[in-house]
Amino acid sequence: MFEEQPKTLQQKVKLLATEALQKSEHSAWFDVLYSQANKDASQVPWAKLTAHPYLQDWLNDQIIQGQGKSALVIGCGLGDDAETLADLGFQVTAFDISPTAIAWAKERFPNSPVNYVVADLLALNPDWQGKFDFVFECRNIQALPLNIREKVINAITPLVAPGGTLLVITRIRDFDAQPDGPPWPLSEKELAQFKEFGLSEISRHTFIEGENIQVEQVRIEYKLNVES
Repeated sequence: MFEEQPKTLQQKVKLLATEALQKSEHSAWFDVLYSQANKDASQVPWAKLTAHPYLQDWLNDQIIQGQGKSALVIGCGLGDDAETLADLGFQVTAFDISPTAIAWAKERFPNSPVNYVVADLLALNPDWQGKFDFVFECRNIQALPLNIREKVINAITPLVAPGGTLLVITRIRDFDAQPDGPPWPLSEKELAQFKEFGLSEISRHTFIEGENIQVEQVRIEYKLNVES
């Protein structure tokens, strides 16, 4: 008997993630998805081929200038957010666990000043600690299971330089029980871990997306105090 094939892209993502989790390979499915997309960005559900609108709105509102500053994009995918930051003058490092995604990003932006690298969020270069004036985390944590979430948050926080900014975009939930996923939205208890690790919450904006199923998302700006 043939296995039933996923009917939608969302079902495909869930199937790939579930199979990876069963093998205790929390992030292995990302490269499988990019590889199976075969250079068709429509087969990568988060690939917008433009800067994330919540990032772009924040950059516009803050009138951000990146000259003389460094930035890190976590889980950069096909590179659009990284390129947007580079256009503002940031010296940008962008990483993804998927070699296929990194190769695809380099192919899309062959003359880019961005340093695109393959890296695992849970095994980052120790030289990156405290290095970046701006760190962008968009929906990567929510794609990872709850049992490693504290470890993931603890990996991200030390990347921010004193006086630097962490911008987080994620789905959120209002209960602590494990939700069905992926994605697995973050709870307030989980978000509070950023502050426990030394960051101060500066601003928060909540967005509601979707029609049939409404999804609550949040954009939070954190700052690491100079004395930290």
